[in-house]
Amino acid sequence: MNQNINIKLTDQKLNLQDCYAWIQDPTCGGISIFVGTVRNTTQQKKVNKLDFSAYSPMAYKEMQTIAERALKQFAIKKILIHHAEGLLNIGEIPVIIAVASAHRNAAFEACQFAIDTLKETVPIWKKEYFDDGEVWVNSHP
Repeated sequence: MNQNINIKLTDQKLNLQDCYAWIQDPTCGGISIFVGTVRNTTQQKKVNKLDFSAYSPMAYKEMQTIAERALKQFAIKKILIHHAEGLLNIGEIPVIIAVASAHRNAAFEACQFAIDTLKETVPIWKKEYFDDGEVWVNSHP
């Protein structure tokens, strides 16, 4: 297991401070963090909450693969990918990606790669709840 990779898929609240504490490294001058939050609208429709579901074994494996690819592809030292499962309210955090590198560009690029690839390949789905019903979105992979 790579000590420079931190993957979590959990039904607990994600903690940004814990993620920042883990990603820090004295050899790294750049830390890039992406924090996804639940917003209150989608396509001009009021969202009340989201429910995230995952095929956990495959999701964890794919998140690990993304982290390993990022370490090989970019000049980074550490990467963290955390995603929440279950019901989340407006303003809560479903995803945190953090990357540490000696220089900022690699951290920015790897962070964007990780969130974009996660959205495309990891079997995590969300259900959006509205006043008049709900709908599943992200029907991939």
